[in-house]
Amino acid sequence: MQKVNVHDKLSLFSDHWNPRIVAELNGQHVKLARLKGEFIWHQHEEEDELFYVLQGQLEMAFRDRTEVIEENEFIVVPKGVEHKPIAREEVVVMLFEPATTLNTGNEINDLTKDDLERL
Repeated sequence: MQKVNVHDKLSLFSDHWNPRIVAELNGQHVKLARLKGEFIWHQHEEEDELFYVLQGQLEMAFRDRTEVIEENEFIVVPKGVEHKPIAREEVVVMLFEPATTLNTGNEINDLTKDDLERL
């Protein structure tokens, strides 16, 4: 049991779309990520995802609308819902999701990260 300083963990990396694991609990990973640009359309068949915006403004596109998530707000994307995160400027997020969650969900490509670094 040790406290985690989010600012210190974020200072350890600067790349985008490459989440890092900073904690685990009850089969869930707590991850930090820097986002910039548009990600891909994807969905997670078995896992819900929570995106908590620490810095910046995140747009979460769904097929029928786009939600804007500001600093200190979060959104839960239910399993099976197709979505595409968009960060027009750099956004820092904390993610809460099952340990089995693959960042690109049902789409496997060069953005897929299947062996995440632990900080």
